[in-house]
Amino acid sequence: MSSSHKSPPPACAIVIFGANGDLTRRLIVPALYNLARTGLLPPRFALIGVDHNDRTTEDWREKIKEFLEEQLGKSGEGALKKIDDRYWSPIADAMSFLKGDFTDDAAYAALKKRLAECDKAKDLGGNVLFYMATADRFFPIIAQKLGETGLVDSKECKGFRRLIVEKPFGQDLESARALNSCLLKYLREDQIYRIDHFLGKETVQNILALRFANGLFEPIWNRDRIDHVQITVAESIGVGTRGKFYEATGALRDMVPNHLFQLVAMTAMEPPVSFDAEDIRAKKAEIFKAVHPLTLADVVRGQYDAGVVAEEKVPAYRAEANISPDTTVETYVAMRLMIDNWRWAGVPFYLRTGKRLKSRSTEIAIRFKRAPHALFRDTPMGELDADWLIARIQPDEGIRMRFNAKRPGPAMALESVAMDFKYKDYFRQAPSVGYETLIYDCLIGDATLFQRADQVEAAWGVVDPILKGWDGSSPRHFPNYAAGSEGPAAANDLLARDGRSWRTIR
Repeated sequence: MSSSHKSPPPACAIVIFGANGDLTRRLIVPALYNLARTGLLPPRFALIGVDHNDRTTEDWREKIKEFLEEQLGKSGEGALKKIDDRYWSPIADAMSFLKGDFTDDAAYAALKKRLAECDKAKDLGGNVLFYMATADRFFPIIAQKLGETGLVDSKECKGFRRLIVEKPFGQDLESARALNSCLLKYLREDQIYRIDHFLGKETVQNILALRFANGLFEPIWNRDRIDHVQITVAESIGVGTRGKFYEATGALRDMVPNHLFQLVAMTAMEPPVSFDAEDIRAKKAEIFKAVHPLTLADVVRGQYDAGVVAEEKVPAYRAEANISPDTTVETYVAMRLMIDNWRWAGVPFYLRTGKRLKSRSTEIAIRFKRAPHALFRDTPMGELDADWLIARIQPDEGIRMRFNAKRPGPAMALESVAMDFKYKDYFRQAPSVGYETLIYDCLIGDATLFQRADQVEAAWGVVDPILKGWDGSSPRHFPNYAAGSEGPAAANDLLARDGRSWRTIR
């Protein structure tokens, strides 16, 4: 994230439930380090880790630092070139560990005492940001205990009290409603920050700038000029060590109501009255309320078989660790969405996501309608391609436009050409794990990039009929796509029925 025109947040304490977990080590603390590099950490803060393990503050601090040091020299998103003590030392000095069971009242009494000590020592103004970096089964009990002990009571406490909730926000519509009901029993909606790291990516945020800051695009961003939209989140990796989690979740629950639907909302939302958080979140919620009800015919599921990815042989999903040998859990899902509003009537949104696909790629591809052919009747029709606008979110972040141009020579021969904007070519990008912007926004109280309760429930409402339909039937042909491919053949058929085809995963 850029620090231009941004000021450090107010002094505060940051409490991480799940301090010894992978999320804390891999994403949260590295994000805080990167915020320190850009001068966007609070001038005074305390970092309190809470977990059930027997661990001293010094041990916790060293384990975190060891992980950061392991990243040295690694390439890719968020890679650190070196640990600079100028930025690490303030974080290390702010760290303290508190052993406690998330279900035990004593843990919260101890936390209340620790917060009071930190506030007195560092003059934090009573400001506290709580981060639930735990398994989702602990979300309701942590919220309850925080509420019952008065730790999130804004009337009782001076300063702000905010709570970050990691996905999943439920496993279906019923559980999402139950979670929201629990959270809202103890906190106001404006205290709750439901975090989706996809929205921390610069290219995702740039969709709003692309649409609303340029007179070129918004006038053609509608059913009159757009033929269809394709949104792809492809992963080349398998489930790795997440077998138990994935068996209970699957690709649809894991990716669609949150990650993919957030990309849909950013692409399809109506212009907000302002860039106020509530105006933007209201427009995003409207999209899911306008989605035409899905049927099983609109959705394809798949599961990967053994294959070759990046010239390496990889096992089938059923052969991965902690996976049942006859499991019917999906590792791939594709769907056709129709949005029943004035802007998008008749324009299909095709979504796909899966593991062990040919490459890692996340993109939003807008296909515009073809130009009239009469003028180019003597040109081979296959050469007159439709125009594309492609927002690449990862890797190689940027925006590409494809359009037709005349090939040099005496004949009117056309060729599809590209204009590329790449972030790395235009902007000096700070190291990022994708959480920096989101954590910073939580610290300053900007909820623009976070989901509201009604948005969460509306998204689950779209996919809930599919989950219930799948519960009553088992797929007969799993596994149905090879690792290293572009997914099951049925996904191609989904578009072929409309006379369209998927873009190649690159």
